[in-house]
Amino acid sequence: MDEKIDAEVRTSLSGRIGWQRIARRIRVPMGFVFAAVFLWLARPGWRSLAASLALVVPGLWLRGYAAGYVKKNAELTTTGPYAYTRNPLYLGSMLIALGFAAASWNWIILVVLAALFTAIYVPTIQSEEAYLRMHFSEFDTYARKVPRLVPRLTAASVAGRPPGARSGGFSRTLYLKHREYNALVGSCAIYLALALKLAFLQRFF
Repeated sequence: MDEKIDAEVRTSLSGRIGWQRIARRIRVPMGFVFAAVFLWLARPGWRSLAASLALVVPGLWLRGYAAGYVKKNAELTTTGPYAYTRNPLYLGSMLIALGFAAASWNWIILVVLAALFTAIYVPTIQSEEAYLRMHFSEFDTYARKVPRLVPRLTAASVAGRPPGARSGGFSRTLYLKHREYNALVGSCAIYLALALKLAFLQRFF
């Protein structure tokens, strides 16, 4: 009986890890597919476009700010925005996505967006955390102090660093290395496409 239970557990874990790998690989192409569907379904208005900036702009700022701190696979980043949330890049992406969902003025997009984030980003985050836990001994201590997504109100002190401490502060070099400016360019392109669609709809319908 114990062997049967162990086999079921191994099968369950194998399936979970398999989907995490798939989710990490398809998240970028799925983003392009969703963008196409988004532009097709969107029914924006000038007010919804303006209101969406309240989410999109902070999301872009947070992603850019986080990109200037993170040193992927080199060290566990616990300072800057990472002292408030373990995943500021994904949080920024969520804010941007919710902002564009508001701009689209279509509830179907919001539902699809929530489903995609649950199916793609949750396993991706779990997979990345498994990697960090395996390679950085201080990760568990960090995870106990800093929330996975929803940020805490004050900066956490991790691995002997005082709250709010910065490892050299924001690095423009890291920001450029991670090409985070692509998020800004992409967002501007989407706003332009939405504005053109709105102008077209107002002119011909």
